[in-house]
Amino acid sequence: MFPVVPEQALLELARTEGGPDTLALLVRDQDTRRLLLLRAVLDAAEAAERSVCTTAQKARLREDWALLTEADRMPAADATPDPGHRRGHAATRGDRDGRALPGAGSAQAPASFANPARARLFHPLTGPWARSCLRGLDAAPGPAEGERGLRLRRDLAHFGAIAAVVAAGAGISFSTRLTARAGVLALPSLGALHTARSGDVPVDVTCADGRLVLRQADAPDVTVHLESGAGAWSGALAWTPAHALPGLTPAAPPLPLDDLDPYRELPPGPRHGNLRTPLALDDAERKRWLQAWSGTALALRSGGAQRLAEAGALLRCLVPLETPPDVGTGRGSCSATRREAFGGLLSSTPPDSVTLAATLVHELQHAKLAALGDLVTLHRAGPAARYFAPWRTDPRPYDGLLQGTYSHLAMAAFYQRRALVGGLPDRDWAWAQHARYRAQVGAALPALVGSPDLTVRGRRFVDEMAAAHDRMADHPAPRGHVARAQAYVASARALWNQRHGSALPPSNG
Repeated sequence: MFPVVPEQALLELARTEGGPDTLALLVRDQDTRRLLLLRAVLDAAEAAERSVCTTAQKARLREDWALLTEADRMPAADATPDPGHRRGHAATRGDRDGRALPGAGSAQAPASFANPARARLFHPLTGPWARSCLRGLDAAPGPAEGERGLRLRRDLAHFGAIAAVVAAGAGISFSTRLTARAGVLALPSLGALHTARSGDVPVDVTCADGRLVLRQADAPDVTVHLESGAGAWSGALAWTPAHALPGLTPAAPPLPLDDLDPYRELPPGPRHGNLRTPLALDDAERKRWLQAWSGTALALRSGGAQRLAEAGALLRCLVPLETPPDVGTGRGSCSATRREAFGGLLSSTPPDSVTLAATLVHELQHAKLAALGDLVTLHRAGPAARYFAPWRTDPRPYDGLLQGTYSHLAMAAFYQRRALVGGLPDRDWAWAQHARYRAQVGAALPALVGSPDLTVRGRRFVDEMAAAHDRMADHPAPRGHVARAQAYVASARALWNQRHGSALPPSNG
């Protein structure tokens, strides 16, 4: 069902690169997996005990799925919708029984879409929503009570909002009833309605002729006008529009800057540390994002043409995060990716374009390697945290070491390319960054290359990583930067050994 990764594509990715065909292969596969994940939600709901998912909830999911299917079958986005094509909330017609979204069982999901349904359906934060649904539906039979029950009810209700957004973007006229969550009805990629009453309250939605009318008790109707691509505007103060940044290149569509979606918060756990607080942008923060973004394409291109190309191919939305207090000032920032949110990147407000470009380079490597890992088994190492990584104070499992080394290798290449560009005002700083990243990668590579847990293709992958690291020596950084970088790594290793070395088996020396 899933594609085979050609050897050339594997080697391109090992060098932290990837031509158009290679990147398209990763995108198509991830989109196919998203369709299968959505289908899994419907199947899990149908199979769940009625105490977990009620008969009414199952029926509503089927209706929403039928609306998605209808939207997916609509003609191209430029086609004029038929004014007589209307769908009532409770209607089920003909073969539109909601049981299969076209392409959901196929590996042929396209990288670009003939209608907006797929583009909106593949919004990165749909993935965390689907995973949350599956966790709730997998619960043991019994009344869904307390926080768990509330979460599942809200998760299932959110599917109606997703279906409504997809159908509206496809030009379908419909009427439905949605449920606001704690006084906010979030319509992904469009915006959010703040309801007159608090709590989880019903909102009736009618869509026709490119407009949504949102009706609630004890409040005036709110009319929302759809914009092409993403976003929707309204003159009502109760409506907050979704925001987007200009396309990364002149031919690229606007990039959502999503500070409204209820599924944008990072899950608890050690992987993301204290990066859990999403940020609702005010005008000042939004202007800072726009200012940094305006020079990001140029900064990416200065670090290698493939950096701009991979950002254009993989990046689908940015999610603002609050800056943790330990980040500091200057060029400090924090960022993350989520495996279940392919195409999404979470970041604190970037201080400048170069920092934002470097953030994209760093985080998109994690997305690339995770997507490759879904297609190719690179290693069979266990989860034991026992490896030294110069960028962390705690021991890392093998897979974590591989992920970190891979992203640091890309950063070393990015800053080396920038340092080799004449006339840049921060050239010396770029050399310093390159030297540090390259020294860190050099300290981690022996453990990766020497692992007996690598598969045949995994060994080809890490060997090519090592070769890319070696080729950087053709254009060395100034000696002073190299010496300081090596001293930094040596100090980090000594401190790590002092804290952890005696309690762990030998790893990478």
